[in-house]
Amino acid sequence: MTEKPRSSPSRLAMPVIVLSVFVVPLAISGMGVLLPTIARDLGASPFLLQAVVNGFNASFAIFTLVWGVLSDRLGYRATVILGLVFFTAGSLVSTVAADLVVLDIGRILSGIGGAAVFTGAASIMSNAWEGPARARNFAIFGTVIGIGSAIGPVIAGVLTGWLGWRGVFIVFGIVTVLALVFSRALPQIRHEPQPGRKVVDFGVLRNPHFLALALVPVATAIGAITLGTYLPVAFGAIYDLSASSAGLFMLFMMVPIVVAPLAVSKAIHRFAGITPMGVIYVALIAMIIGDGALLVISPDVAIWWAIPGMLLIGAAFGMTIGLVDGEALAQVPPHRSGAAAGVLNFVRVGSEAVVIAAFAAIVAALIFASLGDQGVADATAAGIPGHGADYAAAFRTVLLVMIGANIVLTVIVAALHRTHLRRSR
Repeated sequence: MTEKPRSSPSRLAMPVIVLSVFVVPLAISGMGVLLPTIARDLGASPFLLQAVVNGFNASFAIFTLVWGVLSDRLGYRATVILGLVFFTAGSLVSTVAADLVVLDIGRILSGIGGAAVFTGAASIMSNAWEGPARARNFAIFGTVIGIGSAIGPVIAGVLTGWLGWRGVFIVFGIVTVLALVFSRALPQIRHEPQPGRKVVDFGVLRNPHFLALALVPVATAIGAITLGTYLPVAFGAIYDLSASSAGLFMLFMMVPIVVAPLAVSKAIHRFAGITPMGVIYVALIAMIIGDGALLVISPDVAIWWAIPGMLLIGAAFGMTIGLVDGEALAQVPPHRSGAAAGVLNFVRVGSEAVVIAAFAAIVAALIFASLGDQGVADATAAGIPGHGADYAAAFRTVLLVMIGANIVLTVIVAALHRTHLRRSR
């Protein structure tokens, strides 16, 4: 049984969802810009410093499953509210952190909250609206993620210049408190537990179309999210850019992320020949080409040559966000939307956590192999300039592996989609 809203959702419902969701991609994409500054203040311990990024991603990934199960029982509004509380607490802990361990704890709390916000918000949109309104809201959802990802490095860089890195977490906390103030505008929807239902059900992944859609965020994690996180670090190490300058330069990658979701939604609804899967194939190919274009990055090559690749990667990522969520949740019945959103976000953010951690670890290992001095290697891997050629060489090696992985994933997505089409016929 589903408890639906007694009337049409409040006009404030989507603005509150936008405000709640907005801070999560900010908290992911903005961290790369902060790492060199945090390293100078709290130390450059590789594991603890990378946990500023990976702690959030890992807790987000794990707790998407937890919230996916709980949200169908607690109600989706309650899930969003709890997520905002956790996120606010994590921001407070991060703001007052005196060492990397406390900062990492704050980031883990924020990751737990971010998982709840994403799961509850996606489930509200899947249940409270139908037809064109539902499609429009998921496009807005994707655009918000894109905008958050786009301005995350810029906001983090500017705030670091004005207020120090702690100011970034103060802003996060202010945003989530505002969302909490207006959270009663969210519709109250929950589902009664069904007898015999599994606590965590990955059965949706047996649907080849859902699985194909779930693998798309894995590809974007490899080809876009990792670079959105660590390109500012690379620009610091290779080109001696400050946090604010690196954040501003990331606009070449981030602006297309903002524009693409709504543009894709309008194109799909206006032109019958443009299909969601067609858009996804174009995005995957564009991302592979964009990643390849970044192989030019080197101290001997002007930074401007990175722009074509950044534009392609940003556009590719923007074309998939929101679109994948709406299409994937359409594959499951309403009473399983929370659990399905949890599984989708687990795959998405779990893959992000793995590839971001792997990127950082492999780059650091390659830099150490090149320099032979652990302290200097740690500082270089954190984005501190002085050994740009060594960072660039490690970066290009890892980038080639990323490109190969995404070629394989694109082939798998195409094969799963063909299986889905055969079964449909």
